[in-house]
Amino acid sequence: MRILMIGGGGREHALIKALQKSPKAEQLFCAPGNGGVSKDAICRPVDPMDLDGVVNLAKSEKIDLVFVAPDDPLAAGLVDKLEQAGVRAFGPSAAAAQIEASKVFSKNLMKKYGIPTAGYEVFDDPAAALAYIREQNSYPAVVKADGLALGKGVVICEDYAAAEEAVRSIMLDKKFGASGNRVVVEQFITGPEVSVLAFTDGKTLRPMVSSMDHKRVFDGNRGPNTGGMGTISPNPFYTDEMADRCMREIFLPTVRAMAAEGRPFKGCLYFGLMLTADGPKVIEYNARFGDPEAQVVLPRLETDLVDIAEAVIDGRLDELDIRWKPGAAACVVMASGGYPGSYEKGIEICGLDEAGQLAHATVYHAGTAVKEGKFVTAGGRVLGVTATGETLEQALEKAYDAVSRISFTGAHYRKDIGRAAGGAKA
Repeated sequence: MRILMIGGGGREHALIKALQKSPKAEQLFCAPGNGGVSKDAICRPVDPMDLDGVVNLAKSEKIDLVFVAPDDPLAAGLVDKLEQAGVRAFGPSAAAAQIEASKVFSKNLMKKYGIPTAGYEVFDDPAAALAYIREQNSYPAVVKADGLALGKGVVICEDYAAAEEAVRSIMLDKKFGASGNRVVVEQFITGPEVSVLAFTDGKTLRPMVSSMDHKRVFDGNRGPNTGGMGTISPNPFYTDEMADRCMREIFLPTVRAMAAEGRPFKGCLYFGLMLTADGPKVIEYNARFGDPEAQVVLPRLETDLVDIAEAVIDGRLDELDIRWKPGAAACVVMASGGYPGSYEKGIEICGLDEAGQLAHATVYHAGTAVKEGKFVTAGGRVLGVTATGETLEQALEKAYDAVSRISFTGAHYRKDIGRAAGGAKA
């Protein structure tokens, strides 16, 4: 099969590495890809939001299967457009992708179908939002932009001044554009966070192994939120008993709710959960593989990813037994100096081989390019350095050992990935 991956980050590189293991994957393409991806797939400079361009590429390269990995093209209807053109595609329709593309839609869905989540109100008027926050007088308060915001549209406000600043920047200054036309003001809840990705064909749901993301940029969960500075799998707080409860109370009810709304979800559905004293609650849904969660979940997948994708598309996921490797995986993200703020690009990366890899670890390229035969930085999150082991301590030790062998000017990374879960100190 000729397979096309849409996107150009670490998640897409992880998916490509997983697809390489399939004997059915004869030729892999990626649009647009990045420096590291170019060593594993044929990259084409087509923007994921150029929907017609993607369809034309799929037709001209005689593609048998397209994976649409990022959120924006899913919300824009790329899967629908590919299917209309007769091209098989893995990912939800635009209607189903609303579960991520609109916080208002997802919160209202959970309220309607009794799926546990934090209490909330929706506002399209900044003054009304601030009046509600003053009236509640409960801090921290959580302010979320309604639409897609590169994983950065959630602000945890410690006091009224911070809430005022959040509402102003999102709704008036339009920091995230039209995504901030409405906001969700949400009750602050606490507990361990868990990410669970799941394959679903709209009827059957098969959860993947659990993971734990580390969103804040600095050690000790300090500093601004990022797209994710590292992950571990499995998440030690997610017990078998908790998994059963989430299946009953959250996972299956969500799939059934989407079907009942006439928006059956087919693809990878991501559940961002918080394990509160009152039980598990949904913080957010994503309509695709998480990044960097995919970088620790996919290395543990034993079943052929092509077989899974085809079963999802054909609505026969119930026929498939999906197997996972025991043990653990850890991913440490190496970021550009200044990230998640402004940063330089084009800085040479040292320590990688010609394929952009290292022995004893897998290096997933997120923001890299190849310039004059050398890997250079081309984004905020540059590399996801992943290792597996029999235990979390082993996986972390191998991942940090690999990180120590890679260097570029300004590079920074968290030294405490997995520590909250009892993992080894870096």
